[in-house]
Amino acid sequence: MNILVIMPMEPGDRARLAAAVPGTELTFVGMKKVTDQQIARADAIIGNLPPERLKHAVNLNWLQLSSSGADKYCAPGLLPAGTVLTNATGAYGPAISEYMIGVVFALAYNLHKYRDNQKNRLWRDEGPVRPIADSTVLVVGLGDIGRAFASRIKAMGCHVIGVKRTPSEKPDYVDELYLMDSLDTLLKRADVVTLSLPRAPETDGLMDEARLLAMKKDAILVNVGRGSAVRTEDLCRVLASGHLKGCALDVTDPEPLPPEHPLWAFDRVMITPHISGGNNVRETVERVQAVVTRNLRAYVSGKPLENLVDFHTGYKAH
Repeated sequence: MNILVIMPMEPGDRARLAAAVPGTELTFVGMKKVTDQQIARADAIIGNLPPERLKHAVNLNWLQLSSSGADKYCAPGLLPAGTVLTNATGAYGPAISEYMIGVVFALAYNLHKYRDNQKNRLWRDEGPVRPIADSTVLVVGLGDIGRAFASRIKAMGCHVIGVKRTPSEKPDYVDELYLMDSLDTLLKRADVVTLSLPRAPETDGLMDEARLLAMKKDAILVNVGRGSAVRTEDLCRVLASGHLKGCALDVTDPEPLPPEHPLWAFDRVMITPHISGGNNVRETVERVQAVVTRNLRAYVSGKPLENLVDFHTGYKAH
């Protein structure tokens, strides 16, 4: 059994992972240093190997991602036939939802503008603000991240409307629950719209000019899923027209966002470089490693794996 671990790990984390499967040899190597020969020998790979290098993985039967997003790995023929793909869904909800809470409040209270003013040593009132309590918040995507955010924003006194892909029972922290075909109607009601969607054909370009304009003029948009869910050029036109109070984007299309892109120039847009679910939060790293460890134990012992990815949808299989 040849298990290749390319996921970034501290020495202590590597030791704990190895100790979880005594008697099993793990090969730890950095993403940039892994060779084609090591990939070719691997029965299992832990970590997000660049998709273009998977052509060398001729013996692969399990790929464990350290991300929740799996869309790059679902293209037909990319993985050897029969390969099991698992992701780290469930690890990112707490950190990303707290990021979402932070940027919603920052935009609502113009804190981003005051920070700009501070840099320019400018003492200026940026005008009236609206409390978040009693706001209507539309959470588009009720996976791990969307659920974590919905429960937190509900506890702050908001009316929460959830939108998801498939029918399910409504959680207590969601006041109303709908399917995606109700999105156009719901956008008109929301003070805050959040997107935590994986990349899929039905989510690409979801928020186009018409839907952005359907939002309230003073609404806030937050995107932490995939940049492709928002048509960037349409967003620029809508912002230039004076529509929307602000946007927080941890993901963009294209990504990275080129320095010359006009989106940078809008003072009511907060842009972060896809870091809300990154390794900056140690607790997130530990949660990812917990998923990896459980699946590694299961793989070695021949038991079913968790977080199986459905290749047709790119989502965690139910």
